[in-house]
Amino acid sequence: MRTIVRPAALIGAWFDTLREDQRETAQALREAVLAAEPALEQSIKWGNLVFSRAGAHAFAIVIHKDHANLQVFNGALLRERFPMLEGSGKGLRHLRQRYRQPVDAGLVEALVRASVALAASADGSA
Repeated sequence: MRTIVRPAALIGAWFDTLREDQRETAQALREAVLAAEPALEQSIKWGNLVFSRAGAHAFAIVIHKDHANLQVFNGALLRERFPMLEGSGKGLRHLRQRYRQPVDAGLVEALVRASVALAASADGSA
């Protein structure tokens, strides 16, 4: 009989696959995201750690060779307030975080709060 893999175990396994510098950066980003919005749901999708709110994707931590991106799914709407966001797609923007550099937890938390507030006002749950 199959058993369901618990999300926490899957997330732990995802962190276990990362190099030490990648893991430290990803954990710092995750902690900052959850400090700002602890109710976000976490899952592994497309090989990335994805945070969802009310069933909609909100953020993702994407690992690259020399940096990690904190993807913000409604980041294009936050570009004026957070000019450090990169990208040019319709909605998605990302915050680039180099490994072995300190994560600006205050910036990440402000970005997460602004993104969640914007999403809540758009879906009427504010």
